[in-house]
Amino acid sequence: MAIDNIANSTVSEESTVAWKDNKRYLWLIGLVVPSLAFVAAGAYIVSGWGAFLWIGPIIVLGVVPAFDLVVGLDKANPPDDAIEALEKDKYYRWITFLFLPIQYLGFVGAMAVVADQNPAGWLINTLGLHHWGMGLPFADRLMAQSLGLSVIDKIGLAVSIGVIGGIGINTAHELGHKREANERWLSKIALAQSFYGHFYIEHNRGHHVRVATPEDPASSRMGETFYAFWPRTVLGSLKSAWGLEKKRYARKNKHPFQIGNDVLNAWVMSAVLFGAMIAAFGWVVAPYLVIQAFIGFSLLEVVNYMEHYGMLRQKVGVGDRQRYERVDPSHSWNSNNIATNVLLYHLQRHSDHHANPTRRYQTLRDFEESPVLPTGYAGMIVLALIPPIYRRVMDPRVVEHFKGDLTLANLQPRKRDKILAKYGLTEKEAQRKADIVAAEAAAVAAKLAAEVLAARCPGCGYTYEVASGNEHEGFAAGTAWADIPADWCCPDCGVREKIDFVPVETVVVS
Repeated sequence: MAIDNIANSTVSEESTVAWKDNKRYLWLIGLVVPSLAFVAAGAYIVSGWGAFLWIGPIIVLGVVPAFDLVVGLDKANPPDDAIEALEKDKYYRWITFLFLPIQYLGFVGAMAVVADQNPAGWLINTLGLHHWGMGLPFADRLMAQSLGLSVIDKIGLAVSIGVIGGIGINTAHELGHKREANERWLSKIALAQSFYGHFYIEHNRGHHVRVATPEDPASSRMGETFYAFWPRTVLGSLKSAWGLEKKRYARKNKHPFQIGNDVLNAWVMSAVLFGAMIAAFGWVVAPYLVIQAFIGFSLLEVVNYMEHYGMLRQKVGVGDRQRYERVDPSHSWNSNNIATNVLLYHLQRHSDHHANPTRRYQTLRDFEESPVLPTGYAGMIVLALIPPIYRRVMDPRVVEHFKGDLTLANLQPRKRDKILAKYGLTEKEAQRKADIVAAEAAAVAAKLAAEVLAARCPGCGYTYEVASGNEHEGFAAGTAWADIPADWCCPDCGVREKIDFVPVETVVVS
């Protein structure tokens, strides 16, 4: 069996093929989320309480965070020699596949309910169980033509469906990173409900390239609230996705308005889905389609907000060869809270995901050097919605992560000076800027020195050519411009120094 050697692995070297995934059947809990639509409808029919229709946010923002605090952490990593078998085990794959039919059955049923229809009563009658249904104590609701929801009840149901769609985006995220074409198409299908199909392109080819940099619309900055991050990431991700596909088609010398454009075909899928719902149930469902889509992609973006808050990859190299350092475990916030991890298919082991994007969820590992959130993603969502509390919790962790040097952090530009002043880093910031200017100047000088084959005195026109040198001045033929002393003066006019010379192109006379 092949061994998957990963840098910075925290897996014990004494692993064994007898290792078993203790969470193997816990992953089925992920299918509870799309089932919430049926739980909500059933609980409402039985009790008549509209509060059950808000079950989505109640579970995700209330129950799951509580479980995270009570159940605790799971730091277990699969050993290297078990990963290949885990990757090939299709049981895990089918769990993500099953999410989609449950998600869409609930979605269509919810739209029928907000259109004042009763799918439950229709199903009972279709199965020939009318008399049985009429004998139940809640038959007045179960067998009615309409469930008779108020506008608030319908909004609650739409919000719950949106939460399911938001978790569905996470399923799309898992599927969209895989090489298999069928899984990538299933990813687009999962995204259709939230009308956020461009995520498929932006996330894989945009976010994973620019993660933890100021250029990434999906990486939040220290000092940036979620409400400031939301428009930047939503609009920025949309612009990025379109730009990526436009460039791809430009390389083929084609315009981007092609059905093969993965942004356009994803939007077409959403338009067809929404159009089908309106055709089937009427325009009354339109506002609820919008509400659930808004909730769905906003849930995605609040998770994006916390995953890389304040993280910044440093630049390495000089001049034209300067780039951001490679992504490592220190560039993502992680969590081992087990409840959210099984709900989100190990999304919280985010560092390993960025190191190995195609790796399946069941094989993602924890890294000891990764920065850790105080609780699971579900609980952090609640904090992110209350900016003062979120910053009170997270800002000190960013400071600790960078060992007090916030000049190395990704800071909100308009708050940068204020944040640095708060932590007494104003002088260090000034020095950092001076170092950058000096490094850029040195890079320019080095580039000029490396590339100059001839340089002309701007005063008298004397030209020094590397190929010829200047024997009189003591420079043999081939003496590089970089090797000419900085205090050397023009041998003809004696006025201009080396720094004044202007690089020129040489003309070879045959």
